[in-house]
Amino acid sequence: MVNALILMNVKRDRIKDVAESLAGIDGISEVYSVAGRYDLIAVIRVRTNEELAELVTDTIRSFESITYTETLIAFRTYSRHDLEQMFSIGL
Repeated sequence: MVNALILMNVKRDRIKDVAESLAGIDGISEVYSVAGRYDLIAVIRVRTNEELAELVTDTIRSFESITYTETLIAFRTYSRHDLEQMFSIGL
């Protein structure tokens, strides 16, 4: 599993529309509207680097309202939810 975060700047009047559209795309598990240097952050969960590359270069780049992106690929994922799930099934 490849996990990544995509930080995006979006034309101000299109943030909500872009966020809603992105949230409906396979491989994008969540989209956050945030304060600060970026407007949106998308959480990506795909099987391969090729799927990530296609999602970023073909799908996300096709949104004319997205003016800038920065992709952060996760090396490891640390989650309290994962630990809780492991213990709940007796591991």
